[in-house]
Order: sequence, then C-alpha cells, then structure tokens
Amino acid sequence: MARHNETGTLGETLAVKYLSEKEYSILHQNWRHSHWEVDIIASKENVLHFIEVKTRRGSNYGTPEEKVSRKKIQNLINAAEQYLYLHPEWKRIQFDILAITLSKPVEYFLIEDVYL
Repeated sequence: MARHNETGTLGETLAVKYLSEKEYSILHQNWRHSHWEVDIIASKENVLHFIEVKTRRGSNYGTPEEKVSRKKIQNLINAAEQYLYLHPEWKRIQFDILAITLSKPVEYFLIEDVYL
C-alpha cells in the first residue's frame, strides 16, 4: 500500500475514535454510491453528519483542511443526496471536515457545518 493510502487509512481510524469520544454514533465508514464516497457518516443529537477526513503527516505542504477542494465538497453533497434518498428519515444534516495532523501529539481540527 502506498504511503499516502496508509496515512489516509490511519487518519480514518483515528477519526472514528475521536468522533466516538465526542459522542458521535458512527453509522458508516467509506460509504459509497456510484463514484462518490463519504469517509464517515455519523449521527449526534438527531443530526446526520457527512464527514470528510483529511490527514497529513505534517504541515510542510499546508494544513489538511486546505486540501479539501470545492469539487470534493460538491462530491460530498452529491453522495449525501443519494444517501438521503435511501434514508429519508433524516431531516437535519450537516457537512463537516475533520482535519488530522499526525504530529506528537496528534492534532484534530473539526470544522462543522461546511457549505459552498
């Protein structure tokens, strides 16, 4: 496995642990529909969260959150539309970015309610 894939996998594992500690209920990891993917779908206080996880080993090339493009957010929205079509019981949703920097200690930065 390429190093960037290992970093992403580690980041998603850390993200699940972090979000669980913050009282999110993890519903899905790497949920896919067609060519869209959502890293984590979770719920907290009757809100459905579509969470993009971005992980970096350091900040030499910028922070993780800077690497989430408009296109990535639009893909997240498209995937969410399909998820909600399959699960119409959810009335409140939110898009979030969880940026993780693998330093000592690991740094987490949760950006809530992202929109274009």
